[in-house]
Amino acid sequence: MFERADRILDAAGELILRHGYRKVTVEDIAVRAEVGKGTIYLHWRTKDELFEALLLRESIEVVEEFTAMLRRDPAQVRPHRFARASFLAMSRKPLLQALFTTDLELLGKLANHQLRSHDLLAADRFFRVADRFALLRTDVPNLRYTMTAAQTGFYLLNGHEVADSELDVEARADSLAFTVRHAFEPAAEPSAEVLAAAATEYISIFEELIPPYRKWIYD
Repeated sequence: MFERADRILDAAGELILRHGYRKVTVEDIAVRAEVGKGTIYLHWRTKDELFEALLLRESIEVVEEFTAMLRRDPAQVRPHRFARASFLAMSRKPLLQALFTTDLELLGKLANHQLRSHDLLAADRFFRVADRFALLRTDVPNLRYTMTAAQTGFYLLNGHEVADSELDVEARADSLAFTVRHAFEPAAEPSAEVLAAAATEYISIFEELIPPYRKWIYD
């Protein structure tokens, strides 16, 4: 059953990237996945739910990637390093990048997907962990808003849009990391013990995200 659901989601992902959410129909997806239209409705009641499941499946892949990254190297929990890793991950997941930037042309109304409140709650927890372990400066006004606004600019501005320059994704990720490090982190380097403790809490948050995502996709 999971194999069939994943085949349908693969087809949906390919079509939405090619044509955008509004132009893709359930019939299109059924043809691409080589299943009957009714088979799709056995998994998801509506087109919206199908695409919601697609976004959440990609989210799980990124969450699992970040969890493994933090287990290998707790220092990746530092905001500038985490921002860099996130940027590179999103560059490999264009649907999630579109969600991050609320790209209405690609995702339509799914830019405000149903589990966004769940995601925002997780984001609040990440900020609280970073604050508790002094990974962020305390003198930046409206810190969360300011950081989000700054990082969003890197997602919206492609390297080829910079005058007289074409920056590849690695260079853009490096620029983002530099900005976060110098604008939002304290000058002092956190200890290995602090990084390990913060990474453990980040991993716990990530692990709590996966079960409700899987339930929404496959149940």
